[in-house]
Amino acid sequence: MPAAAHPIAHRIKAQAASLGFDAVGFAEARAVEPAARQCYERWLAQGRHGCMAWAGRHNDVRDDPRLLLDGAQSVIMLAMNYYPAFRQPADAPQFATYAYGRDYHEVVRERLHRLAAFITEATGCACRCCVDTAPLRERYWAQQAGIGFVGVNNQLIVPGRGSYFFLGAVITTLALPPDAPCTLSCGQCGECLAACPAQALDGTGAVDARRCLSCLTIELRGPLPAWAGQAMGNRVYGCDACQQCCPHNRQATATTIDELQPTAEFLRLTAADIRQMTPTEFSHLFAHSAVRRTKLTGLQRNQAAIDHATAIGQEQ
Repeated sequence: MPAAAHPIAHRIKAQAASLGFDAVGFAEARAVEPAARQCYERWLAQGRHGCMAWAGRHNDVRDDPRLLLDGAQSVIMLAMNYYPAFRQPADAPQFATYAYGRDYHEVVRERLHRLAAFITEATGCACRCCVDTAPLRERYWAQQAGIGFVGVNNQLIVPGRGSYFFLGAVITTLALPPDAPCTLSCGQCGECLAACPAQALDGTGAVDARRCLSCLTIELRGPLPAWAGQAMGNRVYGCDACQQCCPHNRQATATTIDELQPTAEFLRLTAADIRQMTPTEFSHLFAHSAVRRTKLTGLQRNQAAIDHATAIGQEQ
């Protein structure tokens, strides 16, 4: 029976939509396919995970979601649009749009738990919610569940909607009819390869985190590489270059989730504000923001790198 026609599957999808999820799909909980495992192992062996040491841990769990929940039968993948209705001024220090609003861990997790409670109440089956908090291959499972495909920029692209989506998962002991995997691809586009300011993409769908500005400005602790400031432009936290150029995102529409919208205070933020920001001010502005991950020291380090590169450019 197709997933859409299965009574409980239909109810789960309807409940997910009522909670603000834009796409939902089901996959059988099973081991990750050998080709995907080998690709990830090569990426690690080449050191392309850079400073993200966590990417090499718990690979047994990463390779089999059934290890996250005893008796797991299904992986429910969900996508939530985060594209903002309002944008920063172009000359402001730029933040990746995923960090415009409230921390997605909080927003998505709360809704995942409500969906899990609905499933447990309706079926008695156990659930475990994951939103970037467990070694789960979210994009792989989203593709297996038919939500979208992984693009050359390593983003999950939802056909007709684009890539500005948060992913969440509910692993459950409920056996659900799996949706057909998404078999689409980017084809020969390659716009993101040309647009990446640090040449972090290799054309295969892999990212070299040692060059990716999102990784460097958010995950890296300590000094940035000497070349990074010039590549950053005015990107002070993260980088959306590979999404901004993507043809699929020409169809992106603003999220309807209020918590994901930027505040007026955030939109007014200037480079001078970042340079002069105190820990108290940082904690106030980013109390429930993903920007907390880089800490004030990281944010000011990034701004200093931009300032340095700008000063050098003016001297030349």
